[in-house]
Amino acid sequence: MNDAVSIAAAVGEGQVSAVEVTQAALARIAARNHELNCFTAVTAETALADAARIDREIAKGNDPGVLAGVPFAVKNLFDIAGLTTLAGAKINAENPPATQDATAVAKLKQAGAVLVGALNMDEYAYGFVTENSHYGPTHNPHDLQRVAGGSSGGSAAAVAAGLVPLTLGSDTNGSIRVPAALCGVFGFKPTYGRLSRGGVALFSSSFDHIGPFAGSVGDIATAYDVLQGEDAQDPICTKRLPERCLPQLNQDISGIRIAIADDYFTKGAEPEALAAVQQVAEALAVTEYVTIPEANRARAAAFVITASEGANLHLDKLRLCPQDFDPATRDRFLAGALIPSSWYLQAQRFRRWYRDRLREVFQNVDIVIAPTTPITAPLIGQQTMLLEGQEILVRPHLGLFTQPLSFIGLPVLSVPIQRQNALPLGVQLIAAPYNEALILRVAAVLEANGIVSV
Repeated sequence: MNDAVSIAAAVGEGQVSAVEVTQAALARIAARNHELNCFTAVTAETALADAARIDREIAKGNDPGVLAGVPFAVKNLFDIAGLTTLAGAKINAENPPATQDATAVAKLKQAGAVLVGALNMDEYAYGFVTENSHYGPTHNPHDLQRVAGGSSGGSAAAVAAGLVPLTLGSDTNGSIRVPAALCGVFGFKPTYGRLSRGGVALFSSSFDHIGPFAGSVGDIATAYDVLQGEDAQDPICTKRLPERCLPQLNQDISGIRIAIADDYFTKGAEPEALAAVQQVAEALAVTEYVTIPEANRARAAAFVITASEGANLHLDKLRLCPQDFDPATRDRFLAGALIPSSWYLQAQRFRRWYRDRLREVFQNVDIVIAPTTPITAPLIGQQTMLLEGQEILVRPHLGLFTQPLSFIGLPVLSVPIQRQNALPLGVQLIAAPYNEALILRVAAVLEANGIVSV
């Protein structure tokens, strides 16, 4: 009973109490967090109180919710009532506590889930490794000498280590998908604007998404269904009606057109990363290829826009207390502050052109598959890596295959690939906007056939 769906069923049927489930999660965190460094705060007292309340509701015969008693945790850029929202930064540690939960946190609680804490991340979500100079690195549960990925590293590692079955993270350029792949769990980035960012500290407003991590497709679909819905706190949150994905997971996928991304997405990766894509393609009997045009330029434009927008959010602090930033974050923000406005505007113009080209791609295909990362998890502190005979920097290149997709807000799920005695790798399932249900249906088939494994 490790997955969220099973836990909720057992709690709802009285096989186990929400308090017992919460106590077990808190015990796991106490036993392992010292070596993993996933959590920056554990909310044991409020978690036990919330669990007891759920048990009382069940005793009264009331519906406890689809996530009844499920322990969850969130990246520490989500507001949690009573906790200071760190966003991975030392500068924020003296801020007053949040007065209310972020919208996504509140939605999960309303569905019966029990919040047990806040999770480590790269400072201000600017990174792919979660080697935080203030709060320490998060360690990969599969090899403690390696990174968990980032910037939502604590979120991915907490699920991979079995501390909690469900977490939330954010994704700007790949910050859900990269750690999901490196830690061997599912990480879902829905369409831009599909889920509310109300009460979430932003990095780059025109890119930022939120989404869940979990160990099964059913858990991802359940959380996604709960999280949908418009929100006045987030002006970009869609007014589209929620689409319930969980009931669709067992539908036939024979009519879904699937293709493999070629060209850009077949270069600059270790052979095992490309082999993982072929493993998925063979399982789905996919032989067609599709080209995503100008993906390299999309990645370059994404760098320009996110650096510019991120720097703009932190200009005052960069002037007043630059010494309090993580040096790597500070230097990237300072570089972003110096980007000419003409570059930013040109990157946005290209963004519109690129969106139109991807619309054309998805007229002929429903799902595109591609590697999530070019390599398995690098060592903590590793600065460079060799790819195709070239020595390149680790940190920016972990997002090689994720940035061109979040650049225009496409929905993407990173699925963990079954690999014996090897570090985890992920494969991205990509669709046109608002086609999350198609992605999850394909992922469910892969899960049922044993191609994906946590």
